[in-house]
Amino acid sequence: MFITNHDVTDALKEVIFFAKQNNIVDLNMIDDIEIKGNEVKVTVIFPKLDDPAVGIIYNSVVKKLKEKFGDEVKVDVKPVSEADKGKGPLAGVKNIIAVISGKGGVGKSTVAANLAVSLHKSGHKVGILDADIMGPSVPIMFGVEGQNPGVMEREGKTVMVPLENYGIKILSLGFFVQPDQALMWRGSMINNAFNQLMSDSEWGNLDFLVIDMPPGTGDIQLTLAQSYNIRGTVLVTTPQKVATADVRRAAMMYRQDKLTIPLLGIVENMAYFTPEDMPEKKYFIFGQGATDELAKELDIPILGRIPIVEKIREAGDGGAPVSLNDETPVTKSFIDVAANVLKQVETLNG
Repeated sequence: MFITNHDVTDALKEVIFFAKQNNIVDLNMIDDIEIKGNEVKVTVIFPKLDDPAVGIIYNSVVKKLKEKFGDEVKVDVKPVSEADKGKGPLAGVKNIIAVISGKGGVGKSTVAANLAVSLHKSGHKVGILDADIMGPSVPIMFGVEGQNPGVMEREGKTVMVPLENYGIKILSLGFFVQPDQALMWRGSMINNAFNQLMSDSEWGNLDFLVIDMPPGTGDIQLTLAQSYNIRGTVLVTTPQKVATADVRRAAMMYRQDKLTIPLLGIVENMAYFTPEDMPEKKYFIFGQGATDELAKELDIPILGRIPIVEKIREAGDGGAPVSLNDETPVTKSFIDVAANVLKQVETLNG
């Protein structure tokens, strides 16, 4: 039988990479096809080689080629990583940091936005991706609400160009949803939108991409853990036991087999209240101790404690994260969080 490159490519279009809901040909995962007589060697590019999908794709490629050309064909599948090939839309991103929480209302988006700003102020190239489809706050916090990302051509494909403000690249699922629109998306639709923001965008060279994740342990969390090379997660909680119980469940998701992603530490938001006219006073409105117990249980550090300050809300609503203002005392709290995140990342990077 005479086997052509075109025939092999047609067969591989039936091999689906389920994390991205498409076939490996259209996803540009085929790096090379080599044919010698009845021997076919296919090189497939994966976001990361420890992904369980590598084995699934490997078996599927062999099956589809044998179905098309017969059992006598010899199939060799060589998996390679995007990093090894210097390819992939995120090849220029050194560290992806996911900011997660177990429940809404704990200030996760505020922490993510101010972490991004603080990392930028420390001299790093930073982007932020708002993946919280049910409550996208990043466009408001960065003063880009109502704007649309640009587009460009990359390798014959149209991709998004993030907006930029305060020196930070910004993309959000909120850019594609009207403020008064009731969102009724199934999990696959949310996953497709998330993958587009990650993979079909021109992030360029970044030291850090901060992802503001949806609360809980849903589809996007699984897709992120299984399909992308995440440097680590930052947990956000408030001091109440009910909040730490929820964030514990979210943290344990990333410690399951095959989903292991380092937990960099915990940020305790709304940790205490200090009146402006009594800076020496601290009122622990939501209690004390639960965050420390959780950090000890998970064996991770507390990255910082953020007080309840009206200026944080005012700044976020005004489209300029409070960490941009060096005159505000709470800025130091976020700078300390960023410094501790950097220490944890440096430790992981060796």
